[in-house]
Amino acid sequence: MWQLLPPTALLLLVSADAQTADPLKAVVSLDPPWARVLEKDSVTLKCQGAHPPEGDVTQWYHNDSLIPNQASSYFIREVRAKDSGEYRCQTQLSTRSDPVQLDVHTGWLVLQALRWVFQEGEPIRLRCHSWKNNPVQKVSYLQDGKVKKFFHQNTDFVIPAAARSHSGTYYCRGLIGSKNMSSETVDLLVQGPASPSVVSSVLLPWHQVAFCLLMGLLFAVDTGLYFSMQRDFQSSQGHQDYALSWSQNSQSK
Repeated sequence: MWQLLPPTALLLLVSADAQTADPLKAVVSLDPPWARVLEKDSVTLKCQGAHPPEGDVTQWYHNDSLIPNQASSYFIREVRAKDSGEYRCQTQLSTRSDPVQLDVHTGWLVLQALRWVFQEGEPIRLRCHSWKNNPVQKVSYLQDGKVKKFFHQNTDFVIPAAARSHSGTYYCRGLIGSKNMSSETVDLLVQGPASPSVVSSVLLPWHQVAFCLLMGLLFAVDTGLYFSMQRDFQSSQGHQDYALSWSQNSQSK
């Protein structure tokens, strides 16, 4: 039956089968969105994925061990060091998500950012977070041991456009009461703009590339079959017309 279908119809059928067989991957997000937190912070992990109409059961994994929680959100009221690690989720109509890393630190201060690898030109926002949100005064942000920004009150340090010179080791320090406290250091990297080929390979996973190649192959094969059948049909029509014409000429004689 497939050989009788035009190429476009065949592509639509195969595409529908591929979408049915390859469900969407679930996605885990953090709320608040910081991967580096302090002990006793509250953290909520949220799972986005497809569910059947009759239920929304979600499976959660911490370091590949199943968590006894089936809600779409996983709430940790006061995180501990043991809560550090990778978190994944999976819904009934999705595959398991990519891991999200949560790092729980001890101490009075932790330096936070949405991520630690940036492209040139992107904005960078650094946050000096204190244990139990204690007030912090005279806050300094340091890069490679040198003060880059100073605030009398605790304020986020924003770099409007990242440059290679902003790569380095960062930490923050400030006064909590009369105590001078510092966070742990963290490495920040600024990269040059990604080439189109690199972006394409990142945006297209291997199974999508394979699917596109398969579609192209099927399209070429089916197109050849389609036009071959068209030629055979036209040839057979020509033979029939010739036979009919010869028969009429014979009868007239």
